Amino acid sequence: MCARRSERRPKSDAAFVAKAGGKFWCDLPRLARERLFALGVRRVTSADLCTVSDPARFFSFRRDGVTGRMATCIWLA
Repeated sequence: MCARRSERRPKSDAAFVAKAGGKFWCDLPRLARERLFALGVRRVTSADLCTVSDPARFFSFRRDGVTGRMATCIWLA
């Protein structure tokens, strides 16, 4: 989920955009990069895709109200 769609956590305010009704959209890839950098990881790549905005590629319960399956690959090189 990308910054245009996710709701707020209390840290890293620069990664959040305020929306109506007290909701916030969050840049989750940015937050992940910040956390990894704080842990010493210096090389992070991302596909910069949004699960909510791309219905042809991703299921989104928030968008459709229907569940599906998705996988993520993470490795250290």
